[in-house]
Amino acid sequence: MHPELQQLLKQRLDVIADHAFRDRDPEAHLTALKDVSEKIAAYSQAHNAEFDGKLSHYLTNFSYQKALDHLSG
Repeated sequence: MHPELQQLLKQRLDVIADHAFRDRDPEAHLTALKDVSEKIAAYSQAHNAEFDGKLSHYLTNFSYQKALDHLSG
């Protein structure tokens, strides 16, 4: 269910976890984080009517790990 959203959520977590990238180029790291966050927001807005209550709640509250766990079942 929502494989594109799952991929975006994983990508965001990967960017956050990449401390070497953050330390090497903080500005580019922040840009990458903003980019994937904007993609998650756009996907969420476009598909909100398809989400169950829990997923909608997690995304609205920026609980992205919980949203990913919910989607992964």
